Amino acid sequence: MIEIHDTTDFHSPFPSVVTLGKFDGLHRGHQKLIREVLRLQDKGLYGIAFTIAPEENPALLTPQEKGELFEAFGIDCMMRCPYVPEILGMEPEAFVSEVLVGQMKARYIVVGTDFRFGHRRRGDVALLEELQGKYGFRLIVVEKERHEGREISSTYIREVLSDADMELVNCLLGYAYPVTGVVEHGQRLGRRIGMPTINLIPDRRKLLPPKGVYFSEVVSDRFRCRGVTNIGCKPTVGGEALGVETHLYGVREDLYGEPMKVMLKHFRRPEQRFASVDDLKAQMQRDIRAGKAYFGIV
Repeated sequence: MIEIHDTTDFHSPFPSVVTLGKFDGLHRGHQKLIREVLRLQDKGLYGIAFTIAPEENPALLTPQEKGELFEAFGIDCMMRCPYVPEILGMEPEAFVSEVLVGQMKARYIVVGTDFRFGHRRRGDVALLEELQGKYGFRLIVVEKERHEGREISSTYIREVLSDADMELVNCLLGYAYPVTGVVEHGQRLGRRIGMPTINLIPDRRKLLPPKGVYFSEVVSDRFRCRGVTNIGCKPTVGGEALGVETHLYGVREDLYGEPMKVMLKHFRRPEQRFASVDDLKAQMQRDIRAGKAYFGIV
């Protein structure tokens, strides 16, 4: 996949099919748009996902995570538009004629029913429908995806994430909620008490669920395993920086410096302060046993 960012040069090398949006979370609703792009991509058009809004801070997905997902879905190109006045201030029709049709060679444009664009968000689906004949593209409008009667949206997922309901979060996303980073040195307390862990410092732009213990799945370039993850500041041992610390089942090798993705599956309990390290160790042992029961690990 080609990734284009930090530029307003959006030229496509080929006639294209373009889908546009913020795509925070790349949830099941977004994936309906992507499937339309892939369908036309398979017929010979160049598939482009164009993100036209600034990344929220924090966001459900970091730019890296979003790019990895688009690549996994099979999109040809992801374009991240910078938050600059020369794009934000464009009149809607000018954006269509100069950027979508002129630069991207759009033959098809795929959007959701509530899509808005252009200066002061004056452009909408009705305007795109009017401009089809004038500029020679075809519009595909995709209906919202729903879960139990409610539209799936990034706002809905943020609400559920704040409740630590990871099962519902993952259902709405269509994949397990990831936290990515590079394994860093920590306090090595887990190793000293016989329960070694890996430590990630999450991207500052990443929206995390409430502090606490989660059952997780961990993926690197070399392995995939399950684990128990603590998101928090380790108050029992005087921790301050927010971190993501995971005990891995069946992995004991040195992983420092390796990129890692921790996918959160289930909320176990809130983070808490214990009276002693021994009390913390006893609770960690209970959490590890509960995680094994959850995953069916003998």
